[in-house]
Amino acid sequence: MATLAQRPTEPAAPPAHWGEGRLTDADLAHIPGDAGWPVVGNTFTMLANPHAFAERMIKTHGKVYKNRAFGGWQIALIGAEANELLLFNKDKIFSSEQGWGPVLDQLFPRGLMLMDFDHHRIDRRALSIAFKPEPMRHYSGALNRGIAREVAGWAGPQEFYPAIKKLTLDLAADSFIGLPWGPEADRINEAFVDMVQASVAPVRKPLPFTKMKKGVDGRAFLVDYFTRETLRRRAEGGGQDMFSQFATATREDGSLLPVDEVVDHMNFLMMAAHDTITSSATSLIYHLATNPEWQEKLRAEIFAVTGGPDGEGNPRPLDYDDLAKLDLTEMAFKESLRMIPPVPSMPRRALREFEYGGYRIPAGAMVGINIYWTHHSEEYWDNPHVFDPMRFTPDKVKARHKYAWVPFGGGAHMCLGLHFAYMQVKILLAQLLQRYRIEAPAGYNPDWQDWPIPQPKDGLKVTFTPL
Repeated sequence: MATLAQRPTEPAAPPAHWGEGRLTDADLAHIPGDAGWPVVGNTFTMLANPHAFAERMIKTHGKVYKNRAFGGWQIALIGAEANELLLFNKDKIFSSEQGWGPVLDQLFPRGLMLMDFDHHRIDRRALSIAFKPEPMRHYSGALNRGIAREVAGWAGPQEFYPAIKKLTLDLAADSFIGLPWGPEADRINEAFVDMVQASVAPVRKPLPFTKMKKGVDGRAFLVDYFTRETLRRRAEGGGQDMFSQFATATREDGSLLPVDEVVDHMNFLMMAAHDTITSSATSLIYHLATNPEWQEKLRAEIFAVTGGPDGEGNPRPLDYDDLAKLDLTEMAFKESLRMIPPVPSMPRRALREFEYGGYRIPAGAMVGINIYWTHHSEEYWDNPHVFDPMRFTPDKVKARHKYAWVPFGGGAHMCLGLHFAYMQVKILLAQLLQRYRIEAPAGYNPDWQDWPIPQPKDGLKVTFTPL
């Protein structure tokens, strides 16, 4: 651990195996917490109800506590101040690579989120070309066409989550890879679903018939596919889809990214984009269905910006240049992200010793923040369990702690695709609210699966009633 402390500005090499080199009980004896059951610790208790578990731990032990789960000790740092410490990472104490590694290294190695410091900065700058105005304008056209085509058939009762998941996957294959909808896109989408499910599988080895085996097989399929496609697109010249932008992206010295790194970045981006957008779009539709007064406010705003449906009753597309005009729509989306953040917590690994909340946290400790708890804390929010988009007026945002709302992370690792997420959700709502009234039964309050990415257990049962 001394080596880590001496070089805080550079990413330290992770252990040869993530289970090695972890801190002992004695190293953390001064930090309050709970070891849970023998062998498994609190793993299954957490998975059963992570929010209730965190609430109990905070009430019992305070805002710094240790917890043994997934084979080792983790230290939770709770609150907006902790969010700022880890995410802004001013003193380069924390490694994102080594925080996410135990969860994602078998499936999404070398994704942007699994990089630190200079390597992360250089690759992020190279990849940011895919989110410049010209490519984004291209994506907006593809999104308008794809969403309009699909949602036209949604009239009547729907399980929204599986419907939007299929649509989001198809849109990702179209906008990200430039693939037409069809069997090839379906096979790619299936591989991504398997990889995401494997990321939090309790069995971490790819044994036969396990989720991890399906996930590792899915990765092998995608590595082969993206490697062939990267070489082809470089030979034939780039396109406007995101993958082509990545395949031809260059670093500061003008060199192309290595092919295997393009493949890993693409794998990670597809995972990060389609599952989180699916979750956040689902929670927004739930909140609009159960808060019809807000649905009407957003519909009025969308009609004012687009001009409303054409003479044949078809929704008009949302122009790229009009995205910024949907202020209330963006505020409602932000409030939905507060209520049900698509990434409820974030891990890091301490590269050197630090102090927080009156406790000395040793180098090598796995630490994490709880985004969901902060988003629902009365320290930062009035009536935190009530849906109220007016929390996001500019004056209220300015008055609040900057890290009280962090659904996209923060600091150097702020989500690279956050503007794409805003764009996709705004175009989705523009198509839906020009066409349907979204309805749910009185008092509807479905149970949600909280990890790894939130989703309603019943699929979200809503009705799309044509206007």
